[in-house]
Amino acid sequence: MTRAAKTTALLAAILVALTVTVGFLGYRVWENQQAERARSEAVHAASERAVAILAYDHNTVEETLPAAAAGLTGDFREEYETLIREAIIPGALEEQLWVDVSVTGSSVVSATKDSAVVLLFLNQVTTSRDNPQAALTASRVRAHMEKSGDQWLMAGLTPI
Repeated sequence: MTRAAKTTALLAAILVALTVTVGFLGYRVWENQQAERARSEAVHAASERAVAILAYDHNTVEETLPAAAAGLTGDFREEYETLIREAIIPGALEEQLWVDVSVTGSSVVSATKDSAVVLLFLNQVTTSRDNPQAALTASRVRAHMEKSGDQWLMAGLTPI
């Protein structure tokens, strides 16, 4: 093998190694961007879903809570629909409950591109016919989120 052929082979090997390295690093950057995007989207969706399923006004509870179930998935959706139908809606109507929920803080516990666990800090203000003075309750919950198509759905909500 001539010196020129050896040099050409060496340059080709270096070029292949560089191409593989750049491709690998590019993939890692893309993967990290996807994970960061998933974390951001999951936190936003968890906050919206938590407020939607926990806040209600006795005047509209029969429409708003069943509509909020669209943001849930799996067994959690079935459990939620049963709970609102059998307990929350009747109780809200009877006691003339008004519940306002706000998310005061959030953090990602874990996340992949298709699932996430988000810690939410909530404030809940409740008034009723018998207790018109607002009662404030603070709580923490873990929201279990799953990506379905282009949207994040809540697969569970666990008080801590």
